[in-house]
Amino acid sequence: MRRRVPKRFLSDAYRIDGFRVRRTVRGIFGDSLARVVTLDRRTRRVVCGTCGTVHFTWYDHRRHLVRDLPCGDTRVFVDIELRRVRCMQCAAVRKESIDAVIGSPFVTKRFAFYVGRRCHSATIHDVAKELHLSWRTVKDLDIAYMTAQLERRPPAPPSVLGIDEISIRRGHTYRIVVSDLIRKRPIWFGGEDRKESSMDEFFVWLGEERSKRVRLVVMDMWRPFLNSARRHVPHAAILYDKFHALRHLGDAMDRVRRSEYKRVEGHDRKFIKGQRYTLLAHRENLTTDGRRALNALLRVNRRLNIAYVLKESFGQLWDYTSEAWARRFFDNWCAALVGRELEHFEKFAKMIDRHWDGIAAHCRPENKVSLGFIEGLNGKIRVIQRRAYGITDEEYLRLKILTCTLEPI
Repeated sequence: MRRRVPKRFLSDAYRIDGFRVRRTVRGIFGDSLARVVTLDRRTRRVVCGTCGTVHFTWYDHRRHLVRDLPCGDTRVFVDIELRRVRCMQCAAVRKESIDAVIGSPFVTKRFAFYVGRRCHSATIHDVAKELHLSWRTVKDLDIAYMTAQLERRPPAPPSVLGIDEISIRRGHTYRIVVSDLIRKRPIWFGGEDRKESSMDEFFVWLGEERSKRVRLVVMDMWRPFLNSARRHVPHAAILYDKFHALRHLGDAMDRVRRSEYKRVEGHDRKFIKGQRYTLLAHRENLTTDGRRALNALLRVNRRLNIAYVLKESFGQLWDYTSEAWARRFFDNWCAALVGRELEHFEKFAKMIDRHWDGIAAHCRPENKVSLGFIEGLNGKIRVIQRRAYGITDEEYLRLKILTCTLEPI
């Protein structure tokens, strides 16, 4: 064991209000190198951990090893005296409260926050292995960290809502995620499925007063979401997600490709095979080989050529600032389908026509909000689930989702 570390350095590095460094011991602790820093109290002041009453006497005391931030490859423990007080306010014996220490497990708050920051980008298993902790301890510290994040930044009353659903496991098991699109953060995760009753739970959580501030609701074309929003926020405009509509158009394009592959025979099939993503991607995003394959395909197949041109031009609909001109563009686009034998595109056009009010709402200047956040959030959630190989604890998943866009502590 060695003790040659300046106390001034230790006092600065492992400072806890109300304590001073007495000594330090370095050696093998368990299966790796560790340092134990012993702290003594500066005052007799003791604070009740339940009601916050200040006392100057105590019931009993006991020393504990409290895990602190590591120093290089050396684990650090703080040997500290924790007291209990007979609190007259609580009429019971209570543990004292020390701001820098979390009681169960015994770790410093700065170490708990360090574990939480590591868990933001790594799995619980990896963090536990790196810090020589149990899996359960790391998860509990991560939960404490995320709870502290939400307490520091509680969600403010939203004015623009983004609604989407995510799958949490096999068997069509869905949960609803609601985001504040102005502040770009998820504010609610819950429900039992994606039915109207589950959507109603969010508006009950939001409350009547905060619901009055909502002016715009962004969602996909799922009828239960629409019915719930119209009932709870009838004054808000409904805006359908652009990327959801374009996903339906991409599906229609892929069905045309498959039907053409079945229709043609022999030599012409080789131009269609393996070109799914070539047809779905924008031309400017294709590589040189991709563009060459696309040009060859469109030259030999007239129906795919027409479908591809219509698919590429439809995105102009969201550039209009006038609903009348947007409607005129859509009518001309539908007229181009006549006699083209593109059944799947015709079904897509009918779907857009049925939901036209939510599509045309994009033209109003007050409805110009960033819609990419919803898709980006879905990507973050998939990364969280994939990194953990699935999360069965829904409360833990809820905290992960609600804090994935917050600034670290």
